[in-house]
Amino acid sequence: MKNSITILLALFAVTLSSAQVRQWTLQECVEYAVENNLTVEQFELDLENAKIDKSDAVGNLLPTLNGNASASSNTGFSINPTNNLPTNSTANNVNISASSSITLFDGLRNINQVHRAKMNAIANQYRLDDLKDDIRLNVANAYLEVVSNKEQLKTFRAQYAVTEQDLKRTKELVESGVVPRGDLLEIEATAANQEQQIINGEGNVLISKVNLAQLLQITDYENFDVAEEEFDIPPSDILDNSPKVIFDKAMTFRNDIKFSESNVELAEQDVKIAKGAYLPTLSAFVQYGTRYSDVTQIPDGNGVPYTPSLTDQLWIFDGISYGAQLNIPVFNGWSTRNNVMRSQIGLEKAKLQLEQDKLDLENTIQQAYVNVNTFEKAYAAAEKTLEARTLAYEYAKERYDVGLMNAFDFSQAQARVENAQADVIRTKYDYIFRLKILEFYFGIPISLN
Repeated sequence: MKNSITILLALFAVTLSSAQVRQWTLQECVEYAVENNLTVEQFELDLENAKIDKSDAVGNLLPTLNGNASASSNTGFSINPTNNLPTNSTANNVNISASSSITLFDGLRNINQVHRAKMNAIANQYRLDDLKDDIRLNVANAYLEVVSNKEQLKTFRAQYAVTEQDLKRTKELVESGVVPRGDLLEIEATAANQEQQIINGEGNVLISKVNLAQLLQITDYENFDVAEEEFDIPPSDILDNSPKVIFDKAMTFRNDIKFSESNVELAEQDVKIAKGAYLPTLSAFVQYGTRYSDVTQIPDGNGVPYTPSLTDQLWIFDGISYGAQLNIPVFNGWSTRNNVMRSQIGLEKAKLQLEQDKLDLENTIQQAYVNVNTFEKAYAAAEKTLEARTLAYEYAKERYDVGLMNAFDFSQAQARVENAQADVIRTKYDYIFRLKILEFYFGIPISLN
């Protein structure tokens, strides 16, 4: 029994040691999110439906062909299909027919439906691609949030390690009577505050990882993590372009704009289709039919009635009918007129939405451009502040080490450095993300390399 437990514990330990948390890169996160997002899958199904609608529209241009066959048996009173006279006997009948029809003209509605179906498939593709663009931006933002929180946590832990050394040294000085006990209490308070920062930092890392995992629709949070890497400010000349230049470039490829333009084209087709109902519809048909009945009587060459066989009757009684049908709309309770008016209103709404989307895109690019400049300056200012706070801290430490500064003033200098370090990390990743957003609107794929 003891040996069995030992073996089980050993196997459990091996399993734990072999299980490794997967560390995801930004590119892996983006690709996984695009491939596994439920909304993307729904939009892909909408795209497949649009392709089927296109097939339906093309099929409406083709002639129809249908066959029909029936067999029946009548007992008692019935009409003899040969001479249309009443009879009171048992009759077995077979009817076979085939028909075909085609619409020759319907106000070009079928042709316009084909064009509309093609446009709708393209519009659904633009909508799908626009969703993927949004997912890429959201995942990149969430990914950088995790990296930023991890860097801040590393800073908190490094600061706490330094404070532990100061705490150890201060204890020794207090025990030797060099510094008062109040200085030790101040350092202990600083250490406790830094421990709280570490706890909060760990919570922020966990929450940001959960948020990223949820964007990827991954529920195994414990085995999910991002790659351990730090990102520097990537070189970029995007600010060499004015917001107007970036907007003009975005107008040539942005999927949201392409989607809005496609909706205008779809609305224009809807107007054409609705107006087609004012025009006549011309269709043609052809039908072949034959029949058999065991009560059929026809005279032979000598004038003697007889019942032909099934095969003979199918050839004797077959026939073809064909013709054309013209439907001219005269009055339909204003339904056609109202449908045209509705489609024209839909067209105007689509045009207004396109203009609104253009304005939104221009405003977004203007804001993104301002954000890049703002966060670039904020990051530069944070670095200068950190440099100054670090020098002040080093000077304070020298004075504290020789007893020229009390522990409270020294802890304040240390706290200012910690805040400056946190600001540098925050503004750095804020700047990187805003920079990538602006580049994204210029057609540069999201990458941190």
